[in-house]
Amino acid sequence: MKIYDYQGKKNICGDRIREARVIQRMSQSDLAAKMQIEGITIERDSISRIEIGTRFIADYELKVFSKVLKVDVLWLLSID
Repeated sequence: MKIYDYQGKKNICGDRIREARVIQRMSQSDLAAKMQIEGITIERDSISRIEIGTRFIADYELKVFSKVLKVDVLWLLSID
């Protein structure tokens, strides 16, 4: 499966995921644990790669990130 880059990154929401996580004073490990409780198998290093833009995010993962971080999916997808 070919995954394309957008402006050198594999996702556009990693920065927003990090921002929401930091605002809530949540570690990457905490976020991974909460994602796993919601049924998404993800490790701390995957959260790190998402935040720096080197890992692709599936749509179902994005939906759960939105739920766990208590932010709107559209906010996660917005680019400043």
